[in-house]
Amino acid sequence: MLITLKQKKLKDGRLSLYIEYYKGSNIDANGKRIHLRDFEYLKIYLHENPKSASEKKENKENLNLAEDILSIRKTEYIQGKFNIKNTAKAKKRFLEYFEEKTKEKQDSVNNYGNWFSTLHHLTKIVPKNFLFEDIDENFVKKVKNYIDKNAKTKSDLPLSKNSKYSYFNKFKACLRSAFDEGYLSINYASKVKSFEQAESQREYLTFDELQSLAKTQCKYPVLKTAFLFSCLSGLRWSDINTLTWSEVRDEGGLSRVNFRQEKTDGVEYLYISGQARELLGERQDPQDRVFRGLKYGMTYNTEIVRWCNRAGVAKHITFHSARHSNAVLLLENGADIYTVSKRLGHRELRTTQIYAKIVDSKMKEAAEMIPEIKIQF
Repeated sequence: MLITLKQKKLKDGRLSLYIEYYKGSNIDANGKRIHLRDFEYLKIYLHENPKSASEKKENKENLNLAEDILSIRKTEYIQGKFNIKNTAKAKKRFLEYFEEKTKEKQDSVNNYGNWFSTLHHLTKIVPKNFLFEDIDENFVKKVKNYIDKNAKTKSDLPLSKNSKYSYFNKFKACLRSAFDEGYLSINYASKVKSFEQAESQREYLTFDELQSLAKTQCKYPVLKTAFLFSCLSGLRWSDINTLTWSEVRDEGGLSRVNFRQEKTDGVEYLYISGQARELLGERQDPQDRVFRGLKYGMTYNTEIVRWCNRAGVAKHITFHSARHSNAVLLLENGADIYTVSKRLGHRELRTTQIYAKIVDSKMKEAAEMIPEIKIQF
């Protein structure tokens, strides 16, 4: 590969400096030669015809800077091509780096919790002064074996299958990041297979159970409204809790919510039913929360359990069960799995397929619901 510094004249007369990565050429189906190039624009500029001493000085400094970057890029390419480690980065302590990556996740509560727990377990097996240059495939296997055989919960119990899956994947994510950032010359994350993820049980409400809840008094009306809205829309607690009136759009008899998913940070445009819109009530100021007074805590979680008991629902229902209920009810009433997956904001279809299995089991149960009839010929 040829790595060269080039310049391009802009409309304003300046010269923009960029690096060209020339990767050779191919011949296409029509016999035409196609040159393979990538470009890195440095956002460094030169005066085409410097008229003053200051402009000449600026040109010289900017050109030197661009040439220094070019030298770095060439060095990085050589290191990658010949499997050369960045010796300075290789001297960094692994646990220090993992802690830095953990702190980067603080804006995502659930994700941060898993990273923090993984760090806690790693400190039990990885020496404090363990460096990146000491990492090899045996080290990765050693960590996996520790998580599988020796790691314990706060209650001194073995880790669950899903905890093993989550913690080891966070460890591997750190290794991949270290490889991408030049701390490792080999991506050891690809060398060792992850744990299998256990299929978690998703508690949900049937239509009759949901109807019973809707007719039963809840101590906190805003909790009841929010829960039923989640059952009808599939929105998570985090998205319902932060929903504002500016995100609720009423358009020609139809309503939808435009929001950014708290969990995935993706922007969603979700149409909601007329009944779901009625639950929201009259429109308020754009910046106001739709579900004012809704709180997360033991008080509200306990009331969901008591509310279910009063309604005769003998299941361990949490607020997230409303989202599961939405998925199952949609599938049972004819929605295809791709539509349900899109409405729930799932990144992978296999996440939604868990609900399809629930519906399949209900279909199997239905096959035996008809009493045996007496047949005579």
